[in-house]
Order: sequence, then structure tokens, then C-alpha cells
Amino acid sequence: MLVDSQPDLRVLVEAGDGRAAVAALARTPVDVVLMDVRMPVLDGVAATRELLAVRPATKVLVLTTFDLDDYVLSAVAAGASGFLLKDAEPEELLAAVRTVRSGESVVAASATRRLLDHVAPLLRAGEGPAPAAAGGTGGTRGSAPELDALTAREREVLVLMAHGLSNTEIAERLVVGHSTVKTHVGRVLDKTGSRDRVQAVVLAYRAGLVHPQDDPDAS
Repeated sequence: MLVDSQPDLRVLVEAGDGRAAVAALARTPVDVVLMDVRMPVLDGVAATRELLAVRPATKVLVLTTFDLDDYVLSAVAAGASGFLLKDAEPEELLAAVRTVRSGESVVAASATRRLLDHVAPLLRAGEGPAPAAAGGTGGTRGSAPELDALTAREREVLVLMAHGLSNTEIAERLVVGHSTVKTHVGRVLDKTGSRDRVQAVVLAYRAGLVHPQDDPDAS
């Protein structure tokens, strides 16, 4: 009802479990999928992975009851463009759908920092290169080769992205125009080979460019 109440949005497919969702979406392509995490037959993580293998351009927005759910972390790793809590305000949900459709990622504001704090040590312990030395907001170093092509300003933008700041907030922090930030973000994604902001942020944590204890307000 909420989605269909909007002039620019329309529900095309509904499904009661992950397997039915994948089958339905194979027949009917959509721009954005609102994916529940805990479902019968096939959970949201597996459904996301299978769906994106067939329709990689589809944006998946995961909905969860818990603001720090291991299933959500797995869903993001499987290619989801972000997640929201099920108790999000209607306006927040609609904004998230539009944001994901435009190519950006969404992480529930109330859980951004805890999500990243949780993901970072897992990434550094289990995959990717060892982190760079801790300190500051990531500085200009990072051990992933994908980061080598970034300019100093692009690294700065990536660090702020990793702290959960939106393009508007980054523009305010750096005192530049919104279009300038959008250009920087696009270059970060292109140079790092990231599908979206979530993948770029994961790369930043994996490389040690950003650390959970970093203060984004530190100068």
C-alpha cells in the first residue's frame, strides 16, 4: 500500500518465500527488491545471491527486525545494496527505495556504525590484506591495490563514506557542492571496481584505510 501510493513507484511482484521470489523475479524484472532476511524455503541471503547471479542490475534492499543481524552482513556480502529496519518510518523506506534505485547504497542510520564496527574485524581476520597502521581517520594509506589509483580527495571521500555519511553530509563536511561529491563517489566506485557504496566501504575496512575506533570528526 505504501509503495503503490507513490506516483513514481509500483509493486510488480510479491512472494511469500525466497524460492518463490527468485522464480517470480526471473520472469518479471524489477528495479528494486525489498528482501526479508528470515524466510521459509530459501532465506533472504541465498535468495539475494541467486537473484543477482541472474539479474545483476537489480538493487536489493534488505529488511530486518534487528539492527545488527549476521544474516544482514551476509546479504550485503552477497551483493545487497543495503538494509533498513522494519520499523523504519514510511518516508525513510520510500527514500531508501529511491536512493538504491539511483545507484547509491542505504544502511539504517541507527545501525551504520555498529554494522561497520562488526564487519571490520571479521574482514581483517578472515580475508584481504592486513590493515595499515591505526590512527586518525585512515590517513592516506591503505594496503589494497585497488586504492592505489585514488587521489587524496577520493580517499577522503571514501573514509567519510565508510563512516556512514551521505553525499549531502560529505558535501557539508568538505565544503563542496553535492555534484562534486557525486563525481568523487563515482570515481571511487569506478577505480576500486566496486558495485556500489557498500562494496567500496567494505574494501576500505578490509584494507585498513578505516578503523572501527576512528572518529570521523577528528581532524
